[in-house]
Amino acid sequence: MEHPLSQFKYCPKCGSARFEIHNDKSKQCADCGFVYYFNPSAATVALILNERNELLVCRRAKEPAKGTLDLPGGFIDMAETGAEGVSREVKEETGMEVTKTEYLFSLPNIYIYSGFPVHTLDLFFRCTVADTRHFKAMDDAADVFFVPLEEVRPEDFGLKSIRKGVARFCHFLKKSNK
Repeated sequence: MEHPLSQFKYCPKCGSARFEIHNDKSKQCADCGFVYYFNPSAATVALILNERNELLVCRRAKEPAKGTLDLPGGFIDMAETGAEGVSREVKEETGMEVTKTEYLFSLPNIYIYSGFPVHTLDLFFRCTVADTRHFKAMDDAADVFFVPLEEVRPEDFGLKSIRKGVARFCHFLKKSNK
């Protein structure tokens, strides 16, 4: 696999073209000594169940994986906690107001944005919302709807980390309901 920083040709500090691989996680400028470490961006994912034990899903309006199923979520903004980020993303994509968040787990992902691979760490939260009856597709969601848990198929979700997260969440729910 190509080094994750291979598309970065110039030092962001001094502009030198001698911005070279330092180790598997960083590049270093041979002129000014600046070292840049390549770390994942933080993203959130919301798992929302209604009173009928159905999972809220979205249909992606944009690439990557346009038209496939997804869960509400997205990148965390600067100076925002994971809980604040997931609450904001749920509001932006569905109009729903999150009243409670519970961190569950995280999964690494590579998200292709404008043809560029963005390494992310997706933080999965179980979210409670004020009202599960009033929602609408907004922002980058083409559609939003609830699916009965027994009909949720992880393979219908377009992003690898979401497929894994949905499978893990459904397995956890089945195990805890025994």
